[in-house]
Amino acid sequence: MNFTDTPVTIILIAINVIFSFIGFSNADMVGKTIMWPYYVKRERQYYRFITSGFLHADWMHLIFNMFTLYFFGRNIEILFNVYGLGGNISYIALYIGGLIISDIPSYIKHQDHYEYRALGASGAVSAVLFAAIIFDPWSSVYLYGALKVSALLFAVLYIAYCIYMGKRGGDNVNHDAHLWGSIFGLAFTLVLIAIKQPDLFQIIIEKLKQPSIFGHG
Repeated sequence: MNFTDTPVTIILIAINVIFSFIGFSNADMVGKTIMWPYYVKRERQYYRFITSGFLHADWMHLIFNMFTLYFFGRNIEILFNVYGLGGNISYIALYIGGLIISDIPSYIKHQDHYEYRALGASGAVSAVLFAAIIFDPWSSVYLYGALKVSALLFAVLYIAYCIYMGKRGGDNVNHDAHLWGSIFGLAFTLVLIAIKQPDLFQIIIEKLKQPSIFGHG
């Protein structure tokens, strides 16, 4: 098998599945790789910013993230190559950057809290999702698999929800990671376009002029 021909998205999904599967039955491995701000600060275990993003709490958590990554990640992977935006290198930078940036607020907030730990690819997946929204803002997204809305409207609702739940807390979900992963995905992609293919902004603007609450398609 020639791995150079394997889509990066598939490789990322495979790593997530293998790493998470091992973690489901290996508490020692999870303890050494999960995002644990207390130890990151004291032991300088900065690798946790990345390794924790390939762990998941359970199968449902894993499947939801990988399902989203597959559909939006493959789209971004193709667009970054077709539009000359750095191809796979930029795509990997988007994903890994999403992992790291999304964990920084939690690290700052919980670096002295021994009991706090976090895991999951949601920050990176949010970065990929919001990058995809830039290229097709009025595509259709189905909330809970049923409620059809435009991608741009979803983005606004998603960010508002993350901010609200991040302040409210109490549900054992790292909403800060979702929020900052999304913001990073938007910023990274817009800067990438500005540097490498600024003419793409005209195409994006033209698409924005054709709004649809429920999305096209």
